[in-house]
Amino acid sequence: MSVTEKLFRNPIAWALLAIALVLLATSVFAVVPETKQALIVRVGEPNRIINQYRPNEEFGHTGAGLIARIPFLESIVWVDKRVLDFDMQRQAVLSTDQLRLEVDAFARYRIVDPRRMFVSAGSERRVGEALKPILGSALRNELGKRPFAALLSPERGEVMDNIQNALSRVARQYGAEIVDVRIKRADLPDGTPLESAFERMRTARQQEARSILAEGAKQAQLIRADADAKAARVYAESFGKDPGFYDFYRAMQSYRVSFGTDGIEAPGTSSVILSPNNEYFKEFSGRR
Repeated sequence: MSVTEKLFRNPIAWALLAIALVLLATSVFAVVPETKQALIVRVGEPNRIINQYRPNEEFGHTGAGLIARIPFLESIVWVDKRVLDFDMQRQAVLSTDQLRLEVDAFARYRIVDPRRMFVSAGSERRVGEALKPILGSALRNELGKRPFAALLSPERGEVMDNIQNALSRVARQYGAEIVDVRIKRADLPDGTPLESAFERMRTARQQEARSILAEGAKQAQLIRADADAKAARVYAESFGKDPGFYDFYRAMQSYRVSFGTDGIEAPGTSSVILSPNNEYFKEFSGRR
């Protein structure tokens, strides 16, 4: 019996042959899912990318599926195609109004260049670890330029855009794209620092209110002075044109005070009885 016949009649040999064929197939073929990018590394050097992320690509037309590689020479580094995220450790930030803030933030990113990621970081997990301190530094630099109130106003959007731009410049070195940066919490420390901060904020608002009131009083005084000057000029011009107008004007002012007209109450409650022909009532008789 020949060696070939013995081999075919031996079930153990068949099993070993099947295992060898399976190992050979798994070392040659691989299935790339839609959610993964496959970086083919040949002898330690990145060679090609299968199913690489492209913006606005259609599902089912991305290059995912069955691929082949050179066994024992080429390996696959799997890179997630979806949006990833990492949380920044709680940071202490000092604002311009000398308030110490405890800030929690997170960033969302995507690997868009697996080849650069492999060369600079080695794996997608290390990309997140490398970007964490960069996010903390960008956060401290940006919030350190602004008061605490900026986080409670529409200016917060500009703050987050500046932080995201600073992080994006570094992320590109790792083949990543920053999708979003958000602050989860920005709180004052508990205890005495918190009460002290509230007191400083209260004092600052009171000083601001006093300043606004003083400026308002100053503007009101200037307006009244200007109005009085204009009235005096009008009166002087009127008196110069018609000397009798002054007598009429003064009489009307006296009637207003004496009789309590126009909603102005008379300053006294005494009664005065005068003849209708009295000189005081001459303006009621009209001009002759």
